[in-house]
Order: sequence, then structure tokens, then C-alpha cells
Amino acid sequence: MGGDLDFFLPSEPSSSEGAWTVAQVTSRARQLVESGMRPLWIKGEVSGFKTYRSGHWYFSLRDSQAQVRCVMWRTDNQRIAVKPEDGLQVFVEGRPTVWEERGEFRITVKRLITTDADGQWEVRLQEAKAALQRDGLLDPARRRPLPAYPSRVAIVTSPDGAALHDLCTVLERRWPAAEVLLLPTRVQGDLAERELCRALELLNRITVDVAIVGRGGGSREDLWAFNSERVARAVAAVQVPIISAVGHEEDVALTDLVADVRAPTPSAAAEAVVPDRLEVSRRVEALAGRLAQSLGNRTRLGRERLERTGDRLHAGMAAQLDRRSSRLATLAGKLEALSPLRVLQRGYAVARDEAGNVLGSRESFKPNMDFRVTVADGEVKARVRGGDA
Repeated sequence: MGGDLDFFLPSEPSSSEGAWTVAQVTSRARQLVESGMRPLWIKGEVSGFKTYRSGHWYFSLRDSQAQVRCVMWRTDNQRIAVKPEDGLQVFVEGRPTVWEERGEFRITVKRLITTDADGQWEVRLQEAKAALQRDGLLDPARRRPLPAYPSRVAIVTSPDGAALHDLCTVLERRWPAAEVLLLPTRVQGDLAERELCRALELLNRITVDVAIVGRGGGSREDLWAFNSERVARAVAAVQVPIISAVGHEEDVALTDLVADVRAPTPSAAAEAVVPDRLEVSRRVEALAGRLAQSLGNRTRLGRERLERTGDRLHAGMAAQLDRRSSRLATLAGKLEALSPLRVLQRGYAVARDEAGNVLGSRESFKPNMDFRVTVADGEVKARVRGGDA
């Protein structure tokens, strides 16, 4: 048959007769069952319950049409306070397998809870958690850091709950500069899931730096909207860092697991989302002090370098002036040696007419001409007598 699955096709029998051994069959059956069936939840009635000296539990789980053998190892059942009795309706989470030694199909049970209201909540929660896990939404690598100094904070919660008051009080006290936007929604009841998803989707159409989704404490039924797979996926889809703050410290919801940060209470979420202005002020003052000290040190070093540079400049200028003065004195001495005044000091005189022209020959002197005679210590006016030129 073309559609039939040949369980034994991938390998060949090892016996000389060409037949499979029983051990080969049961081993192959176990491989096929465990590779083809993932862990699942099963509802049924406990039957034939036995506890062995090893602490392991063995029982059957049955309904009106069938039954299946189960085993729950001591490491898993020791978390259960009361042993189940025959006839008890339960939910079990387990992995299908084959007990090779007996060729028996059975379930290896990891969790066991009663089918009362709490048990039904737990099964739904675990199924949703498993779906989120398969899609990678519980991977810690997805988590984004919160902004250090947010200017706009969005809050998704009930406008009538105590959580909003706690959040606003802490935000105002710690960082009053932040603008707070409320996206009102129901947080419990039949309409809570739909309204929460709508508010979370709205977050992606407004401009905010960070968001908080949450509510105060309550019963499991009150908190169930935050264990909804749909709401958890809406939280995971928010495009800005988001904090989940649901219930009291002992409560952990699905939204806590997919959010970037989990806060045990709304007040703790407000403390995580914004800095403390008093602490920031102290850090700024300390930084300003260090900056002032650093600037003072650099100014002092600059002043000392400038003073040393000034001293070197003054010394250089003085040396240059000394060299120039010495050269000037030398040149002045040479000029002095060539000066006509030195000649005049030896008794010579220079005659000049009224225009200042030197009278260097006898013919330059005309009768009755006025002229000046320059001697070493000044000038003397003179006149040529009429016939003596």
C-alpha cells in the first residue's frame, strides 16, 4: 500500500533467520513513539495506583473507552503533597514512550493535578506556556534594556484600580519630568482579554519610550487575563521595552515571562522604569564637583606652564636686546669715528652760505657775503669784508 508507513524499513534484522528479535522491535517502537509524539496533557481516572519502595508511582489512567499505563518517578512526584487515590479524576502532563522490557506503551508523567477548577486553570496555563515556548517568545535573549531617562511612560491598566494610583505616586516622586499616558482597560472579567489586547496594540501607534502593563493582586480567576496566550503574544509584540507587573510577589503570569522586565508589584515597576531624581541629583553634584576639581587642576597647570613660558620669553627677549644693544654700540662707535663733528673737535671749522651750502674754496666767498662758520660747539655768523674776498 502506497500510504502505509513501514516502521522497519530504515534498518535490517540482525538474526541469521532474517527475523527481528523482540528487543529490536520494542526498541524501534520506542524510538518511533518518542520521536513522533511530543509531551501532552491527558485527562482520566486513576486506577490501580501503587507506590514502590523506590518511591516511584505506577498506575493506569482510564476513561470509558480505553486506558494507558503510567509511571511517575520519585523526583517528580515528591512535589505532590497528597497521593492520588483510585477513582480520582486528574490531569497529567507526560511523554508517551514504550517500556522495552515488557513491550508496553505507557506515559512517563511529569505533572499531576486534579480536575477541579484550579487544575483546569493550570492545564490551560501550561498549554499556553508551551505554545509560547515553541515560538521562542520565552527566550531571555529577546529582552530589551529599559531606557535610562524616559520622557514618556505608557501605562496599560484599569483607571479605577489601586495599581494606577501606586504607579503615578511613585513616578511623580521619583521622576516628575516624565509624561505619563494612560491606556485604560479592564483587567479582569470576560472583556479583559480583548481590551488588554486592544490597548497593547495601540501602544505601537503612539510615541512612548517605555510601557507598563499590570494590575494589583487577586485570585487566580482575577489574574487570568494576564495568563491568556493572546494577551501574552500582544505583550511580546509591543515595539518598546515593556514591564509586566501583575499581582503580588508570589504570582507569576505569562505576561511576566514574555515582557522585557518582570516586576512583582506595580510600585516596583514604577521604581524600575524611571530613575530617582534625588539620586540623579547627587550623582550630578558629585560629577560637577569632580569636573570643577579637574578644571581647577588643569587651570593651575596651565597657569604654571604660562608662567614658565613667560619667564623663558622674558629671558629670551632680554638676551636678544643685549645682543642688539651691543651691536648698536659697535655701529655707533664706527659712525662716531666717521662723524665730521670729531674733525671739528680737533680745531677745524666748516663755512656755509645762507642756503647751507658748504663754501669749500676761496672763490665761493663773495665781497660782503654773509655766511656761517660751524665749529665744534656751534655756529658763528660772519661776513666777508668788501675787498678781502
